[in-house]
Amino acid sequence: MADLAVLYDRIRPDERLLFEALDDLGIPYDKVYTPQLKIFFDAAGQAAVPWKVAIERCVSQSRGHAVTRALEAFGVQVINPSHVIELCGDKLATNARLHACGVPTPRTGVAFDGEAALELIEEIGYPAVLKPTVGSWGRMVSRLNDRDAAEAVIEHKEVLGGPQHGVFYVQELIHKPQRDIRAFVVGGECIAAIYRTSLHWITNTARGARASNCPVTPEIAELSVRAAAAVEGQIVAIDLMEDPARGLLIIEINHTMEFKNSVGTTGVNIPRRMGEYAQGLLNAVSVPGQAVRTDLG
Repeated sequence: MADLAVLYDRIRPDERLLFEALDDLGIPYDKVYTPQLKIFFDAAGQAAVPWKVAIERCVSQSRGHAVTRALEAFGVQVINPSHVIELCGDKLATNARLHACGVPTPRTGVAFDGEAALELIEEIGYPAVLKPTVGSWGRMVSRLNDRDAAEAVIEHKEVLGGPQHGVFYVQELIHKPQRDIRAFVVGGECIAAIYRTSLHWITNTARGARASNCPVTPEIAELSVRAAAAVEGQIVAIDLMEDPARGLLIIEINHTMEFKNSVGTTGVNIPRRMGEYAQGLLNAVSVPGQAVRTDLG
């Protein structure tokens, strides 16, 4: 058993790149397929959790959060910790924390009833964007150009029912230059960034957006690091938009970031930087009496 674990439920190109980077760094690690992992909260469980540090790479957010919580009970330093997953995995929680920390975001509101949601949308103004609080890859995100569209989408959500559909998370539509920015922060440093360009208003590479290198300006670096620090993220991707009037705004933060389209685009070996950060945590926990730093300082 190695001191480092990589937790996964599906091996994507991103995980393959991470495995290659860890191999190149000469860091021993265990590939842990989380659907088959069993942890008992007793002495047997302690023996079954030999790792000191783990990198959480599950596609399933609920599974990744649960296994992180379980491993933390045995003192494992998981990248990212469970409280970071909780914040970044919920857009409302993320925005609330960014707002509390003074990090600029689009005008955002939340309502918990269809009528209140319609009033909120009209206060924000058309076009507006209605998003699920939990989700990725731009799924179930609706652009509301007018009241008819808003009423239709709200009615659809109310008929569907369920706790997620009862929370109406609304943002203003930013008139961005057909692109957004994804910045990568590792250990408190903005190491790279890409533009995601598309003719579609949703600029996500999972939806066909084209990735190109974005120079890491001091403004991008400073705001991305502030956003990561606000949620205490160790290895995170920050999504930013360029507002013509207000400058850069933070849209969301990704705690299990994808990077396969960004390594060649930026020329930065992102998985190697992730491996080096994990190695730093391993070195810290291997020194008796030394405090383990998981902050972004």
